[in-house]
Amino acid sequence: MVVHPEPPSADVILVIDDEPQIRRVVRNALAESARRVIEASSGSEGIDLAAAEQPALIVLDLGLPDQDGLSVCQHLRSFTSAPIIVLSARHSDHEKERLLDAGADDYVTKPFSTLELKARVRAQLRRAAARVAGKGHDGIVKVSDVTIDLVARTVKRADVEVHLTPTEWNLLRVFVGHAGQTLTHSQLFNAVWGGAAGDAQQYLRVYVGQLRRKLEVDPVRPRLIRTESAVGYRFELAD
Repeated sequence: MVVHPEPPSADVILVIDDEPQIRRVVRNALAESARRVIEASSGSEGIDLAAAEQPALIVLDLGLPDQDGLSVCQHLRSFTSAPIIVLSARHSDHEKERLLDAGADDYVTKPFSTLELKARVRAQLRRAAARVAGKGHDGIVKVSDVTIDLVARTVKRADVEVHLTPTEWNLLRVFVGHAGQTLTHSQLFNAVWGGAAGDAQQYLRVYVGQLRRKLEVDPVRPRLIRTESAVGYRFELAD
């Protein structure tokens, strides 16, 4: 599977936010990313619209008048696999981690840049398209000058094979399987090390550093494995 930098346009994107001006900004920003951008002003309305319209992506604000955003996120995740991008004025890293653990795919803090929001949406749509296209594909993912063969368990950079340790491979496999998604330290640690005891952030700092040195053109300014400060990491599908 070759991952292209341009994601497909979605049929429907759902915006759940009680502030009309925020909905208008998001709707205008995402007009080119979807055939329709639909809106809900409350959690209950958003859940109903998500069930009825089956959107390709959901933008969810946490400060809703009728329900806690965390509960809405959990409810949505119980019946849809569509990417969920959370908008919030809250800056707590613990809050971000709770939302991501509850099923959100990414997190944008208010006030936000529309350019950043559009980039995050493109990344999530790309990831979702790759997941659908990946059913029955040959297990080969290409991004930048890196080729990852998930079946043969091999990695090449600029056509030169890269040796990975078993732990490095397992971590890369998790990143590729959730490309474009912000993964928390605890999510990554549990996926790679299971129920092992230890400092998740320290383990990941070491192994992410090793992967970057082997895969990145410039490990100091990584473009494939991005750091989400105090929360976790995100693997990018495109430069």
